[in-house]
Amino acid sequence: MQIEDIGGVRQLVLDRPQRRNALSQALMEQLEQELRRAESDASVAAIVLSGAPPAFCAGSDLKELGGLSIDHMCEHELETARIARGIAGLSKPVIAAVEGFALGGGFILAVSCDLVVSAVNARWHLPEVPNGWLPPWGLQALIARVGAVRARMLVWGDEPIDGVEAHRLGVADHLAEAGHVDARAIALAQRLARLPRGAVASAKRFFEPFIALDGERLDREATRIFADDCKSDAAQQIFAKFAVKS
Repeated sequence: MQIEDIGGVRQLVLDRPQRRNALSQALMEQLEQELRRAESDASVAAIVLSGAPPAFCAGSDLKELGGLSIDHMCEHELETARIARGIAGLSKPVIAAVEGFALGGGFILAVSCDLVVSAVNARWHLPEVPNGWLPPWGLQALIARVGAVRARMLVWGDEPIDGVEAHRLGVADHLAEAGHVDARAIALAQRLARLPRGAVASAKRFFEPFIALDGERLDREATRIFADDCKSDAAQQIFAKFAVKS
């Protein structure tokens, strides 16, 4: 992970370009560690989360998960869910900067942040249902942003959307031209960093129950359904490519 401090803002960059910044266990552990460090660092007032080119994040690392049983896969996804849910509990605003694409778990990680800046041509997609299973975590964060009906539409994932449509639906809060997303996100973070920190933290604390309402229980329920879905013929055809053990 790349880390840079810019005028009261800490930028964390997912840096696994060879795997399209897929969310491996090691990367999620590092992300949690760096979020905690930023939270406890008095010089940091806001956080920007972005991805090294070519994209923000391709979602879960299926190559890594392919060596796990379904039960162990679910344990991994629940741990990823816990780390993503933790963003809402930080006192400092976290802004996702999405260039290229945000797929699957990358999509959900982005919407788990407090604000989202998307490139107009970014590709947003939840491919899990077309693959044969329910996304196993983070759906409460999506529902908080777009409502249950639109969240269901996006989860069905029949086709990707671009940044403009993501902004229209409420998935993204701000748009930027391709190549300028990080700068837009950092400028936004710096504006928030200039606000009284106690009041910013109070706003996060007040709204957290509305955004993360029942999130842990819903993540466990989604993961239970995901485990059942993984036994279907459609899912098994996908998982066969990655040697998932039943």
